[in-house]
Amino acid sequence: MTIARNDSVAIQDLWGHPTLDLFNPRPDFPTQKPRLYLAPSTFGETFERDDSPKATSSDLLPDLSRWVSIFTINLLEIWSGRRQPAQLLSKCHRVIYLELLRGVGSLKGIGKIKTLYITQPLDGACEAAVTIAFGERTRVLVMRCEGVDGRWLCTALRLL
Repeated sequence: MTIARNDSVAIQDLWGHPTLDLFNPRPDFPTQKPRLYLAPSTFGETFERDDSPKATSSDLLPDLSRWVSIFTINLLEIWSGRRQPAQLLSKCHRVIYLELLRGVGSLKGIGKIKTLYITQPLDGACEAAVTIAFGERTRVLVMRCEGVDGRWLCTALRLL
């Protein structure tokens, strides 16, 4: 029995079922931007429609890592009593600012920032953890910042 060979026959025709394209380049899928965080923290406050906080995309806000670094340094200086708390009034929500006032002078020295971890679960919202060394002791400052009215605003703050 002789099998006739035809070189012009496609491989798919020989096998009789579809084959995978293992060597073709991967298709380019469009990257999705994270969704904008549309519900800024209000801490139970009520606002008129025109005065309510407006969410801002992180593309329109200052560089986040630089902002968190400067905010942390200023915060540590306030807690050690070397800076006026009013300097962070525009960078904190009112509730957080009142908590900040209670901690003025509570630290004996200004710590040294070791590491900075920042995540953005949504566009316009960030969560940061800053590792700070106070001599022999290491503590962590955790914060949440939201893009509100064209600026970063700290809406949660805790020194662990």
